Amino acid sequence: PAHNQSSHCSDPRDQRIHFSCKHNRRTTTTTTMGVLTVILEKITNLKDTDGVGKSDPYVKFHLEQDNVMFDKNFGKQESTHKGNTCNPVYDETFTFTAVPSLDNLVLWVKVMDDDIGFDDKLGSTKVMLDGRDDIKGEFASIVQQVGKGGIFGFRKDAMIYLKIKYEE
Repeated sequence: PAHNQSSHCSDPRDQRIHFSCKHNRRTTTTTTMGVLTVILEKITNLKDTDGVGKSDPYVKFHLEQDNVMFDKNFGKQESTHKGNTCNPVYDETFTFTAVPSLDNLVLWVKVMDDDIGFDDKLGSTKVMLDGRDDIKGEFASIVQQVGKGGIFGFRKDAMIYLKIKYEE
């Protein structure tokens, strides 16, 4: 049948079933999905939580759109584990695909110490990407504190060094 024209369809095996099929012309819109690239350069001044030797740090990234309701998850990624250091150098690149925009976008960063049994949390930070025009199309350097100090024993001067870029 032609578009916008009704036709009646029925099942010849059962005459009790009658319904109308209407074909409508639909317009579809495509949304350009972007790519967020994160370069983890290094971390400085992590607290040593190991009894023997130094910490064995690694980083967990979690990218999400932080909506009032129904947050959207764009994936989790993890760095390599560095042994026996409180000042790890990574120079590792992480790519998150199918990211529609920077609206309400948050990169959660958690620094962990690889241990036998369970891993200790060395620090964390929340990188707000919403409204960051400086990361559109080119890398911007972002340096943030990854320790809160005090009650949890994180070092206040522990810093993470990232480069972040968003491309549509």
